[in-house]
Parts: sequence; structure tokens; C-alpha cells
Amino acid sequence: MRRVRYYEYGGPEVLQVEKAEVPTPGPGQVLIKAEAIAANFVDTKYRRGPESGVIFNRPLPGKPTGDVVGTIEALGEGVDSRQIGQRVAALAAEDAYADFVLTDAQWLATVPDGLDVGSATMLPMGAPVALRTLRTGNLIEGETVLVHSAAGGIGHLAVQLAKLAGAGTVIATASSEAKLEFAGKYGADHGINYTDEDWTDQIRKVAPKGVDVVLDAVGGDILLRSFEVLAPYGRIVIYGAATGELVSVPVTSIFGLKSLAGFNLTAWRMTRPEQARAEMDELAELFAAGKLTSAVHATVSLDEAAEAHRLLDDRSVLGRVLLQP
Repeated sequence: MRRVRYYEYGGPEVLQVEKAEVPTPGPGQVLIKAEAIAANFVDTKYRRGPESGVIFNRPLPGKPTGDVVGTIEALGEGVDSRQIGQRVAALAAEDAYADFVLTDAQWLATVPDGLDVGSATMLPMGAPVALRTLRTGNLIEGETVLVHSAAGGIGHLAVQLAKLAGAGTVIATASSEAKLEFAGKYGADHGINYTDEDWTDQIRKVAPKGVDVVLDAVGGDILLRSFEVLAPYGRIVIYGAATGELVSVPVTSIFGLKSLAGFNLTAWRMTRPEQARAEMDELAELFAAGKLTSAVHATVSLDEAAEAHRLLDDRSVLGRVLLQP
């Protein structure tokens, strides 16, 4: 089979397509014959190595992660034999860019009949993160929600889920007009470019009383300045740090009856596995009913993995970038 790894840090050109043996699933694992693999932006950070920041340091050789959709071909010990042949989606923690992918059986998402592959790739990771960050923020019907990076894979789902949860106003931020237009198509009421120096002033104009919930995967200065637009009793949920900048939040930022919470999908699944599984099923139903949708920006062959990373590096992607074996 083919797989993609890298043996030095650098640009997309370090990605190498190589031949490898089809792996054998161990206890609790399944082997998936890949139909499509969604490339995630975080892997461009891992690929660059130390220059991306300490939180993105991973040892060589690099084994990209990804959201894999495909059919179960083989099972490890302890896995229900009835799963053979099922179409599933899974987050692969390593060697996701391959014809055959190993992953843990525990967090497989069954793909509803007829669901498009782009939306299916959102089932194992993107959609669960979007839903749980909103619920961590204790969104109440009628409240105002600010979604940073609202055109991203998780962000545009969070916009939709906020609307479904009854948010009164959803404000999207992104780094270009094209991205803001994209977020608007998915339900954002207002779009603001967070590369504008006065982006916080622009938010105050559309939400003079402040915003109630902020979802942030950017970190750095974006996180710190988000406190400026937070209403009393407002909540910020941070679930990433795309800038690579780890900042300290002054205690004074939360004195005005404001709060900050962090979310991590792995920790959530470890501490609340039954609820996490129930939410995955809930999201699959929303996708199957057409209440939640996603977009595919581009599909490239597995042999063109470097091109997929070039697209992600360009930061103009609207929707998913898929690798197709």
C-alpha cells in the first residue's frame, strides 16, 4: 500500500509517498480501507516542526493525522465481528494518509446512508468539537455567540450548531472577505475580519451589550482581546492555539464576571465517554437530516499530498481538503 510520511521538517515538499506493508490491527483496533482522508490544518504546523511553536512539536518521522472515511476491512482482538464491511469515519492519530489506516474501534462513527464524504469526515472530530465547545460555553437560547475562525472546519459547524441551539445572533470572524462570505452562507449574522486593528470596535457596534459566548481556536492576542467584547457573565471557550502563542490571561480579565474554559476532545472522551458517544450519534442524525452540512474545497489524490498541504498553507481554503486513494 501507499502511505505518506516526512523525515525532515519543512514545507509541503517534505511529504513523501512511500510503499509500506498493510498494517495488522491490534487489540481494540480496526483496519479501514480508505475512501477519503481529510487533511487537517494542524498537520501543517507539525510538519514545520519547532518553528511552529512548542505545542506543535512532534518527533520524526512525521506521521500525519486525519479524518478517515472508508470501509472496515479487518478487526483486532475484542472488536465486534459485525463491524466488518461497515462504512465508518474515524480520527487517525498517525499514518492517516494511506490506502489502509489503523484506528481505535471505540470512537468509530457510523456514516449514515447517503451522507456525502465531506460531511462524513466531520463525524469523528470536527462536529463533536464544535458541539461540545458550545455546550461547554453553556449557550442559552437568545444569546450572542462569537465564533473565531468561523470559516474553518470546526468554525463553520459551530456557526450552524449555534443557530440550531437558538442563538440570537452569531458573529463570525475570519481573515478574508471570502471566508466571511462563506461563514455567512452557513448562518452567521455578521462577519468581521479579525486582521482589522479595530475588530473589537466593530463587534461592539453589532453587539453593544457584549457577546455571551466566544469560541476560540486562535489564541494569542485574539484570545486576550476577546475579553474586551465579552458581556458580564460571558464565557470564552478556547479549544486550540493556531498562532502557536501560549499567552497568560491576566486575572483582571475575568474580574468583570467573565470566565474562561478550555476544551480538549481526548480529555472529554476519557472523562465522559458515554456522553461523548451519545453526542456523536446526535450529530450523525443532524447530518443525515440535512440540518448540518459541510463543504469540500478540493479533492486531490493521495500521491499529491504535498498539494493538499500547499492549499492549507495558503490559508484560503473554504471547507475540507480531501485526499483520495
